[in-house]
Formats: sequence, structure tokens, C-alpha cells
Amino acid sequence: MSRKAWLWSVVVLIAVALAATFFFAAKNPDAPAGPAPTPFGWTAQLRLVAGDGVRGMRNGPAAQVRFDDPYGVAVTEDGTLYVADAGDNNRIRRIGSDGVVTTLAGFAEGFADGDGTAARFNTPSGLALDRAGNLYVADTGNHAIRKVTPLGRVSTVAGTGLAGFRDGAGTQAQFNGPIGVAVDAHGDVYVADTYNDRIRRIDLQGRVSTLAGGDRPGNLDGVGAAARFDTPTALAVDAQGIVWVADTRNNAIRRVAPDGTVVTPYYAGRNALYRPMSLALTHDGLLYVGEMSSGRVIQLSRDGRPHVLTGATQAQRLSRPAGLVLDAKGTLLVADAGSRRLHRIAAVEAATAMATPTLGAVGPAPDDPLPATDGRWPLHPQDGWHEVVGTLGEVRGNYDNESRDHLHGGLDIRGDVGAQVLAIADGKVSSPSGAWGLEELGEGMAIDGLSYIHMRVGRDARGVVSDPRFQLLRDEAGEPERMRVPRGTRFKAGEVLGTINRMAHVHLSVGANGFERNAVALGFSGYADHYSPRIESIELFDASERSLAKRADGRVRVPRGMGVQIVVDAWDQVDRNLPRRRLGLHALGYQVLRADGTPWPGYETPRMNIEFNRMPADPDAVKVAYAPGSGITVHGSAATHFKYVVSNIVRDGELAAGAWWPDDLPAGDYTLRITAVDYMGNAASAGRDLNMVLE
Repeated sequence: MSRKAWLWSVVVLIAVALAATFFFAAKNPDAPAGPAPTPFGWTAQLRLVAGDGVRGMRNGPAAQVRFDDPYGVAVTEDGTLYVADAGDNNRIRRIGSDGVVTTLAGFAEGFADGDGTAARFNTPSGLALDRAGNLYVADTGNHAIRKVTPLGRVSTVAGTGLAGFRDGAGTQAQFNGPIGVAVDAHGDVYVADTYNDRIRRIDLQGRVSTLAGGDRPGNLDGVGAAARFDTPTALAVDAQGIVWVADTRNNAIRRVAPDGTVVTPYYAGRNALYRPMSLALTHDGLLYVGEMSSGRVIQLSRDGRPHVLTGATQAQRLSRPAGLVLDAKGTLLVADAGSRRLHRIAAVEAATAMATPTLGAVGPAPDDPLPATDGRWPLHPQDGWHEVVGTLGEVRGNYDNESRDHLHGGLDIRGDVGAQVLAIADGKVSSPSGAWGLEELGEGMAIDGLSYIHMRVGRDARGVVSDPRFQLLRDEAGEPERMRVPRGTRFKAGEVLGTINRMAHVHLSVGANGFERNAVALGFSGYADHYSPRIESIELFDASERSLAKRADGRVRVPRGMGVQIVVDAWDQVDRNLPRRRLGLHALGYQVLRADGTPWPGYETPRMNIEFNRMPADPDAVKVAYAPGSGITVHGSAATHFKYVVSNIVRDGELAAGAWWPDDLPAGDYTLRITAVDYMGNAASAGRDLNMVLE
């Protein structure tokens, strides 16, 4: 055979082989298919995975277990779920495919390697798995990265146990409160070195280097040390080795290339992000983001479009979605640290989600214990009496002449400007951003479920910081810019947290974010309320907010065929307060009575539509709870007025605009009776009846 013929034979054979390969691959029904594209904009339903919503430590069946601060989550191919349970637990928990929760490693707070419960963690946060099934833990309070084998053997990968910044061998390297961790396909570990504001890398030899970030917090794209982050908290690595960063205080999602080049594809202005703190990345580049303060989980498309999966309504609101992870099937799991629960975010039909937006409880349990304060006040003397000047749910205005701007979210305790603010319970800072608002009126800090507001955090009346737990950051000009109180910082009852600013009171908020409770329940020493609420007036309004007219005998004329708004102007007073100090009520409702005083059927008990047992998160709640004309004296009123719309519903964190429809009642004379009670159970007895005639 000639050389030319031989070459042509080879070409033909190769072509035939390639064609056969193509034909076989195209026709082979058993050929593996790649993962399906991730849909965008799907409808979500929250489904409880584990946790009864009560703070504590208990293993067992998933629905009965208790967590303290469930933060990072990681999941294996077979569905085994790991949870970093911080707070007072300081454990790594394991949830098997049978739903039983056990402790993999950790026990008391500390810093020790070892097997299982012999090991010690301090505020474990982010988690990540390598291909061998080893778990990497961002051990925030120990400023270290730990490794946990599938059998629970704990070792320290990098970090000395002391806060600092140093690259090099793992045993010598230093971090400052790392919160996020991720592992790439090669086994390199990436760390969100949160309070160094840097992204670090640990190679297979255990050496630590800095991938990106500079000497101080900021918001700047660039390469390596020229870039700036501000409190990065969560990481995810894609197949190309790009590190995605939840840059919390910059309200942004950043991208870090393998060479350290940082860009910002997603940010607050364009993508509606606020305080992103958790991340999960799909195989095809879509992102899931959990927000620290809003309780939302957002899906981001590759071109940056945001879609809210949970948190758009109160029924699906989370408290602090600290950890996100996708399982092998692409199902999203979330650790709600503030509510001490884990949920699955499942895709369902829109009608299903509308009918049942959640399966299982959401938020902290109603019997979640309050902080153990022993009756302490946040001011000297802690066992004495102090004047209360504001309660949960009161109407508050702004400084633009809007008297109904927001609902008051806590308890206000009067104090002199410059007076020391004191912790009322032992606790630990759980948020990555534990203090806020330097030199603003609303400056404050949070320790577990207690927030102390309207103070100079960590500073005396002269602005001097004397406690190293408070880190005053300065800008490039040397001016104070931020007060940091890192996650994991502990305080004891009675310790000084700061000093009262020019608001001249401490605002104390109790409960998880979005689920605030009435601080009066803490039982302050010497606090008493023996006064019954006072009802100033009861009015009925039509749909145009016009007051219904009265007859000559004083009965209000109520026409048929329209909804009626019931508005009650009422207030409360507590023992030893100044008589002029009007406070809001705890609950209000109404009954319809016959002319002889007996209840009309269906009104045997009051319809208690308004109850400030839990704060509604919706900003529109203030205008559902209060009618025009409500407000406090600093906004121009001659006196404080709380005009409650008791025909609307504001209760259990929910709200709904409504009306009283009298069409089911026959014509005749009736009495509308108002029930108005304060938190201590005192009820108004005078001015509670309004005589009506249905025409």
C-alpha cells in the first residue's frame, strides 16, 4: 500500500471512530446528564428541619433538640448535616439522615484539640467540608481555623489562639475573629478574617497567606492589599477558584480571583442587599444570600437580579440567617441563629406557599426564656427604681414632622446624659456587627438578645475608651469612625457598656431581631404599675376618615353598608412616674353590647385586636395601629396622644387593616365597650362605653 493510501485509510478510520463515538453518546440512554440549570425566581416554603426554638443544649429527635446560636452549616453527599452551635454550647452538632441530633465535638468554651467532647471551641461560626469529609471550622473566639474529622478528632490548622495578623506557618499565623471559611476543589482553605478585613488562604502545606484586603476596613476594588473589605463574614468558592465574599458592612457581594483581584458585582444600590452575612453558590453561578438584619434570604441571578425567597412577609421572616448551604440535590438549608432553628427552603407552587408559607414553627418559641437579669436596671443603682419613659409599641415620629413614623421597639429608661450604662445580664455578642451608629442618636450595641441604645458605646462622657473589648476604628484622617465589638465578646452583669448620649435615656430592646418582646417582662426591681389605663375618647369613622355624627341624645349614628373604624385615645401611667408622663397600652379590644348591657352573640369576649406582645417588623405597622393625630410632644402635639385603631389587627407580630361591619345586627340601640389594659393587667374602667344607634 502506498504511503498516501495508508494516510487516507487512517483518516477514514479516525473519522468513522469519531462518528461512532458521537452516535453512541447521543443515543446512549445511560449516559450521565449534568445537573439541571437552577431556576430563578422560584416560590419558596420554609420547612422546619431541627430545633424547638428554645435556647439550650439538648440532643435527640430533630424537632425536640435545642441550640444556642446555630451559625454555620455544612452538608455531606449522603445528607448528613453539621451545625456550628456557638453561644454557651460551643459544639459542632451532627444531624443524621434519621433526623437524630448528636454532638460531634466540643463541650465547654475553651481552646483545646482532642477527640469529641474533649475538644474545646469558642464561638464556632462558619463551616466547610473537604472531599475527604473533614470539617473546617472558623473558631471565631479562638482566632483560629480548626479541622474536625468524620470521627470527631479536632486539630488546629492555623491560629495561635490570640487575635492578630500574621502570615506564615499555621502554628504561627494569626487571625482576628474569623467567621467565614470555604474549601476549594484542591483542598485549599479560604478564610474570611472578619476583623482584619481580609481574605486569607491556607494551602495544603498549612501555610497562611493573604489573598486580598489591606490594613483597615474600606470599600475598594483592586488587587491584593490594595483592595478593601469591611467585616467580611461568609465565603463560597466556585469551580474556577473564584472566591465569593459576603462583605457585610459594605452591603456588597465581592469576587476575588485566584490572583487576588477584587471586584464588586453585587451591591446594595443595584441589588437590594442589606448586611449580607451568609452565602451559598449553585453549580451554575446563582447566589443565595442571607441578610443579617432583615430576616430575608435572597436569590441573585447571574446578571444581578434579586428575588426574595423568604422574609417578604412576617410569616416567613427569619431572625438572623447566619448559615446557608446547598445539599447534593440543590435544596437550600438555612440556620436561623436568632431563632435557634434550622429550616429547609423548598420550592413549591405559588398557591401552596400562599396557603402554607411554612411547615413547622418559625422564629423563637414563645416560651424561649428571657435573659436572667435578677431585676437589674441598666443604670446605677441596678437594684433601685428608675423612671420608665417609653414602652413597646408606642407611636413615634421623626424629625420631618411625621408623627407616625415608626413603632417604638423597646423600653425607655430615663437617665442623665453621661451616666454609665450597665449590662443587666451575663452574655456574649452574637452578631458579626455588634455595635452601630458611632456618635449618632441611635448608637448602641447588642449582647445576645439584649440591645442597649442611645449611648456612647464603650466610651465615657469625654469619649475615652478604657476597655480593650471595645475597638475604636479611625479613618485615614485619624478621626473616630466606628466602634467594633466582635462576635464572641463576653460581658458580665454590671459591667459598663458606655454612657448615655444626649437622648437622656437608655432604650432597652429584648428578643431576637424581628421578634422583640416586651421588656417589662424582665421584672425590674421596684417597678410597679397600679394605675388603670385612662380612655380619653372613643370615636367612629367612616371610610373617608370622617367622624360619625351624634344624635341629640348623644348616641352615635351608625349607617349600614359600610365598614367602621373604631379609634380609641388612651394612655397609661406607672407608679412613681411624673403625672405628665403618658405611656402606651399593652392591649385593646372591643365588644358590642345590647342596650341592657348583655353581649351580642359573637361578642361574649372582647375582640383583642391590638396586643403589643411582639413587635411587627413591617414598617407600615405604625399606621395600622394608630390613627392620624397620634404622636408625642416633641412633634408638635400639646400632649401625647395614642389613638389606637382597634378595628385593625396588630398582634403576635402580624398586622391587618380591617373594619367593624355592623350589617349583621338589627337596627336599634347598642353600646360599644372598649377593653384597654396595660402590661400588668390593669384595665380601664371609666370612659370605656360609647352609645350607638344602628339605623
